[in-house]
Amino acid sequence: MSLQSQDMVRMASLAKLEINPQELEHMRTSINDFFKMVQAIGSVDTTGVEPLAHPVAIIQDVTLRLRDDVVSETNRREANQKSAPAVDRGLFLVPKVVE
Repeated sequence: MSLQSQDMVRMASLAKLEINPQELEHMRTSINDFFKMVQAIGSVDTTGVEPLAHPVAIIQDVTLRLRDDVVSETNRREANQKSAPAVDRGLFLVPKVVE
């Protein structure tokens, strides 16, 4: 995959960014270099390689310290929503912001 200048202009427009032509070309080159690196990583044959739960697990035994998944705080939804301008059935209501 390789981005062209018009792709960068469109993405900048969607993100509401102003980019001058020098910045645009530098960013395009950087992003395309990143895509090349990802493509090179993706081309490595990983058949038979076990996935790691932690990056250090390859050199030492790692035991993840996980706590029990239990509720540790009381339900304070009503108290937290008292200052909200609009609430419906426990949900905050906000103005529509999609253009």
